[in-house]
Amino acid sequence: MTNKAREQQPQPTGLPYETLPIKASGQTFGFLDGIRVLDLTTSVAGPYATMLLSDFGAEIIKVERPSGDDARTWGPPFLHEQALWFAAVNRNKRSVVINAQTEQGRADLLALVRSSDVVVTNQPPSVQKKLGLDYETLKQEREGLIFVAITGFGLDGERADLTCYDLIAEGYSGIMDITGSADAEPQKIGAPAADMLAGQDAAMATMAALAGRRHNGGEGQCIDISLVESMTRFLSCRISPYLGAGEIPERTSGRDSVIAIYQPFETADQPITLGLGSDAIWGRFWTAVGDPEFAARDAFRTNALRRENRSEIVARIQDILQQESRAHWLDIFCDARVPAGPINRVDEVASDELLRERDLFYAIKDDEGRIIPQIGLGIRINGRSSIAHLAPPRLGADTQDVLQELKASE
Repeated sequence: MTNKAREQQPQPTGLPYETLPIKASGQTFGFLDGIRVLDLTTSVAGPYATMLLSDFGAEIIKVERPSGDDARTWGPPFLHEQALWFAAVNRNKRSVVINAQTEQGRADLLALVRSSDVVVTNQPPSVQKKLGLDYETLKQEREGLIFVAITGFGLDGERADLTCYDLIAEGYSGIMDITGSADAEPQKIGAPAADMLAGQDAAMATMAALAGRRHNGGEGQCIDISLVESMTRFLSCRISPYLGAGEIPERTSGRDSVIAIYQPFETADQPITLGLGSDAIWGRFWTAVGDPEFAARDAFRTNALRRENRSEIVARIQDILQQESRAHWLDIFCDARVPAGPINRVDEVASDELLRERDLFYAIKDDEGRIIPQIGLGIRINGRSSIAHLAPPRLGADTQDVLQELKASE
């Protein structure tokens, strides 16, 4: 190797991504091969939806305004001058910069619409109509178009044009009011949950519409996804008891559930989670900790009775678990088939060898040979995972190629 070539090799930094297994050539599941998706979205929810579709084989053309996707500037942290939030939701895409405010830009954009099976947008309905990027307009350009709108509040109703982010959706949904401890203020979930749920809903609905199109004569669809509604549906198991029994859930630091014992506990060193979700598990737990007589009390015979006596039970469990280490108890509960686990930090999760073996954390190389970390799809089919074949794109990196391909196909 020459000195010049050696200088061009990426230098180790000691950052965690350099320990990830590197996948040389990606292969997606391929179920959506031949499907082109035009991604007009920014931020997280829309890009996440289209990335999910890409993991199943769809071709994604990411159309960006000259300033780029908003998430490109969401940092620090950055890696290789690219925002890591952007990198998390934009693999397997080609980036095309189009200024739709110009005559040529508008013509290029509509040509891309005509070549696409799916268009995804996250503009509010009034902006869609103003720009001529609403369903009624675009379906005139492409027969059988599947149009996907991901907005804060949906395409109709008096809130339809309100600007919305994940934080706002979490507040509307009720999740913040029941997250955290009773004596603390409402808390946002520690990830963009509304964005991710809405993106997943959009991808799921798109795949259903694509399957349906094969059976309905090629008919198009208008898919309407709301961040607030996706996040609210996430609370189904907390809203249902209110509707049916009038119970309004409160913040309890995760120590309240329909299951009597379902919460974190302290051990002699580090906390664990414990879920005694059935009568059988209840009995196995107390046998494992050496006190089956406690489990057999009439006052604890059913889950409903255990809920009534929760404070006594929790105190007894806490006394026992604090006598030994977390590792000790996790071994015991594993052997006894009692649901329990650690409360991991993010660095501990990312270092989990079993998750790496299942391709949840891996790395690919971009066209310059730089290592790009990836968080996998988390779905395995026939024993294999979908692996990225394109690194998150640089702004406008594919504009010339895509537009030339478009002209050649016309």
